Amino acid sequence: MTKKLVVIGAGMASGRALEQLFDAAPGEYDVTLFNAEPRGNYDRIMLSPVLAGDKTYEDIVIHDSAWYEEKGVTCRFGEKVVAIDRDAKTVTAANGDVLPYDKLLFGTGSNPFIIPLPGHDLEGVIAYRDLEDTERMMSMGPDNKVVVIGGGLLGLEAAAGMAARGADVTVVHIMGHLMERQLDEAAGYLLRKALMDKGITVKCSANSKEILGKDGHVRALLLDDGTELPCDLLVMAVGIRPNVALAAEAGLAVGKGIHVDDQMVTSDADILAVGECVEHNGAIFGLVAPLYDQAKVVAKTLLGEEAQYVQKELSTKLKVTGCDLFSAGDFAEGEGREDIVFRDPSRGVYRRLVIENNVVVGAVMYGDTADSNWFFGLIRDKTDISDMRETLIFGPAFQGGAQMDPLAAVAALPRDAEICGCNGVCKGDIEDAIAAGSTDLAAIRATTKASGSCGTCTGLVEQVLAVTLGDDFVIPTSQSICACTDMTHEDVRRMIKSQELKSMAAVWQECGWKTPCGCHVCRPALNFYLLADWPLEYQDDPQSRFINERKHANIQKDGTFSVVPRMWGGITTPNELRAIADAADKYKVPTVKVTGGQRIDLLGVKGEDLPAIWADLNAAGMVSGHAYSKGLRTVKTCVGTDHCRFGTQDSTGLGIKLEKALWGSWTPHKVKLAVSGCPRNCAEATCKDVGVICVDSGYQVSVGGAAGMDVKETERLVDVHSEQEAIDVTVAFVQLYREHAKYLDRPYKFIAKVGLDWVKERVVDDLEERKALIERFELSQSIYRKDPWAQHVQDKAQTYQPLADLALEAAE
Repeated sequence: MTKKLVVIGAGMASGRALEQLFDAAPGEYDVTLFNAEPRGNYDRIMLSPVLAGDKTYEDIVIHDSAWYEEKGVTCRFGEKVVAIDRDAKTVTAANGDVLPYDKLLFGTGSNPFIIPLPGHDLEGVIAYRDLEDTERMMSMGPDNKVVVIGGGLLGLEAAAGMAARGADVTVVHIMGHLMERQLDEAAGYLLRKALMDKGITVKCSANSKEILGKDGHVRALLLDDGTELPCDLLVMAVGIRPNVALAAEAGLAVGKGIHVDDQMVTSDADILAVGECVEHNGAIFGLVAPLYDQAKVVAKTLLGEEAQYVQKELSTKLKVTGCDLFSAGDFAEGEGREDIVFRDPSRGVYRRLVIENNVVVGAVMYGDTADSNWFFGLIRDKTDISDMRETLIFGPAFQGGAQMDPLAAVAALPRDAEICGCNGVCKGDIEDAIAAGSTDLAAIRATTKASGSCGTCTGLVEQVLAVTLGDDFVIPTSQSICACTDMTHEDVRRMIKSQELKSMAAVWQECGWKTPCGCHVCRPALNFYLLADWPLEYQDDPQSRFINERKHANIQKDGTFSVVPRMWGGITTPNELRAIADAADKYKVPTVKVTGGQRIDLLGVKGEDLPAIWADLNAAGMVSGHAYSKGLRTVKTCVGTDHCRFGTQDSTGLGIKLEKALWGSWTPHKVKLAVSGCPRNCAEATCKDVGVICVDSGYQVSVGGAAGMDVKETERLVDVHSEQEAIDVTVAFVQLYREHAKYLDRPYKFIAKVGLDWVKERVVDDLEERKALIERFELSQSIYRKDPWAQHVQDKAQTYQPLADLALEAAE
């Protein structure tokens, strides 16, 4: 007879336990899965890339509805268990349903800790723990001020994600350096410096005193030294606490977490627990690797097999905002301990090994963690390092007195060397999977889970593949466009051009798409490639665009919209301002915000009011600012010679001409420009996708700046003498970017791939090619440079159902 298993919590730990259970004995248990969140198992580790905009929620789902259906799991998502009757062996759901169980598994995870500061209950004070928190942060518009309390991993990821979205971010940390549990002071300093280089303000040794509010909403954080840090959102990321309330109410033994033995069984023989909610031999857990080890034991225990959970030496290998970090063991100072330290300031590399009795007992690495698994093996195995002490700090490639090939270093790793810390996968596991037929990264990930969580071990997994398969394996240089095909973005675009493919159906057919009609990942990319390459033959497919592009406005967290009319070069008139004020009054717009791009944003417009507010703004001569588009957003200007005593050229006039030339164009990603009237650079032209600095002799045109997740100064493209030359070079560059860049790559990433010299050859040196690029751009503009607001006002054919769309589409 099939036994009944009730699982409370659909997180990563319980999800892995179910995987192990179903793999070992399908049909052994009839499983009912409760989850307080209205969804199933997803990779919480990857919430940071979702926040930064690098991934969508769909990209991080581990178990989708099809998986649960295939395994026969009864899913009760969005429902809580409110009571457990251990004598009757039943659980009671929030709606009153009473379900029997033979075995019960707690996977209730943990709760974020909220510091009980005065004002902690104000609107706008949140934790950073789940998808709802992430979506709340994503709903904040650019140029908002965000304060993050907590300089640990979660806090820094939250800060980096919000900074990538254009927010002004300050991190407040009570300790003297960041991530003090994982990093020593020197590595913490390097991390702080890197974050500050990315535009994030970091305040260490800062003690929070009170959260200040206005009209029930947070307005600032007050520090105990009297400093006020203004903020529109305050994120607390100061730690987690095991969620034990339900277990305690049921009479189970709890301490810091739910007490479990080596078999992951609680004080009730029929109730098990796994993950962040448990306490085992006095320890609680927050990293993925031990949770997955626990999950294996849970599955075996449920099947009546012998199993024992043993706590292991743990390493931490993290990637915070593009900074590689590794720590393991005990790196505190102590009597009888020695340090070996390597610093390379120019490369931002730091390594510190702590040696005691000729054994490595601790390691901290920043900037270059390629050898981290080898060092962790030395710590775990307590290896005597006497014979390699002179070259130890340089890693395995230098042992024996000479540098060896990196693959040779991987080949020298023992079979028990850990490759994937998140999933506890060692080199031998990967070799066995290869021998069984897994011969590429995707297959290894599917069979062993290696590289399937945080992804930092991907390169090492590929090196194991290369060592094992030899010439039969080639480390891939780029990923496929999506799961629908094995082809990369570059492959697909070459096919579109060379075979003159002018419809999505043609691409799917000729490229052998696995999914015959594409998916939400590849369709927007294909739509852009076809639109950019065949403007005369291909018709834009609105349903292949992100929701904001389809609605021609930015959707907000409550289903309302943000409306941003275009202000050419940041210039406006009293009539335009009156029209904006009248619209704000007429449609009861709750927030009117000046943006960082020198425009005015009307926030909180109801969907049904969009055509009408567009009509009113159109009547005043205003058009869409395309604040939602993969296209030209803004051209920021200073006043130049019109008013400034330092101005050398008419920067405002040039900015307006550039904006009017480029507006309405679709590009691989958003594009921002700036024109500064003199080298004082008030318009911040040196961190834009295209920036023009006016000088006495003419115009310095630079490209490839960034001021988001990456902070990068522009590179000089060319100096020109006339306004028209500056416009021509800019238009030609934008068209080159449209024709050759990967979809969702900003210009600086495009330039990094093709090289600035390659760009100069086509845009600067070859005048005929420049002319041809401009002609192709103008051809496309003749078809697509239309004001979507005016078009919709004319058609009156669009019906807005934003909340339904949000449930079906991946938001921008």
